[in-house]
Amino acid sequence: MAISRWLADRIVGAEIHDTIDRLPKVLGSFGFDPWGYNRSTAKLSLAGAGWLFDHYFRVRVEGLEHIPPTGRVMMVPNHSGQLPLDGVMLGVAMARNRAGPRAPRAMIERFFPTVPFLGNFMNGLGAVVGDPVNCGAMLEHEEAIIVFPEGIRGSGKVWHKRYQLQRFGTGFMHLAMRHRTPIVPVGIVGCEETMPSFSDLKPLARPLGLPYIPLGPLLPLPARVSLHIGEPLRFDNDCEHEHDIAPRIEEVKSEIRKLIRRGLEQRQSIYR
Repeated sequence: MAISRWLADRIVGAEIHDTIDRLPKVLGSFGFDPWGYNRSTAKLSLAGAGWLFDHYFRVRVEGLEHIPPTGRVMMVPNHSGQLPLDGVMLGVAMARNRAGPRAPRAMIERFFPTVPFLGNFMNGLGAVVGDPVNCGAMLEHEEAIIVFPEGIRGSGKVWHKRYQLQRFGTGFMHLAMRHRTPIVPVGIVGCEETMPSFSDLKPLARPLGLPYIPLGPLLPLPARVSLHIGEPLRFDNDCEHEHDIAPRIEEVKSEIRKLIRRGLEQRQSIYR
C-alpha cells in the first residue's frame, strides 16, 4: 500500500486524483474496502487504463445517464476479446462519468487473476472473482457490479461467432431479483476485433488447466471500441420455478442485441 501511495502521489495527474477521490467509497482504517479496493492502486490502474481508453482503443460512450449515481446496480454487457478489456473500458467510463462517477466491481473468471500483471491491474480497478456470495454481499453494500453472464463462452468464442451472444448463466438474474437490483444492459462493439481468435486449441488447453488457448494475435490490436448503455431493467423476486427465469434472461439479451446492433450500425471504421 505504501508503495502504491508513493507512486500515485508522484506519477498520477491531478485529474485522476480528483476522479478517484470523488468516487463514493467507504474504506476501512487501512484504506481498503472489504474486497481489496484501495484508492492509490485504483489511481495507478486508472492512469494505465485511461491511456488505453483515450489513445489506444479511442473509446466512445453513449448512455452514461442511464447508470444510477448511487445505490446497487448490475451492469450486464456482452463479453468478447479473450482478455477482459471490455470490463476494464466500461469501468473507466463509469469512473469518469461526470453525472455520477462509480467505482464498479467487475465479476471475472477465476482464470484471469492468474495471468501475470493482469490480476493486480484488474484488482486495482475493482475486479473480483465472480462468486455469487461475493456478488450478493456487494449488492447489499450498494455497490455497482459488472457481470458477464456469458463467462468464458463469450470471451473465448472464435471469430465466426463474433457479436453472437452465447448462452447466459442464470445466476445474475437470481441475484438481481433477490437483492432488488436494477440491471443495466450494455452493448460493447470493438473488443471482438482487439484479439480475434480463429481457433480454440482445447486439446492443448485442458492439460494446462486453461479454459481455452486462442489462436490469434499475442497482443490486443488497436480497434476502436464503443460502449452503448441501455435503460435499467427491473425484475420482481416472484419466480417460483426455474423455467420462469428464461423469459427474463431473454429480455436482457434482447436489449443487449439492440445495443450491439446500434453500435455496429454507427461504426465507420474498425482500426482507424
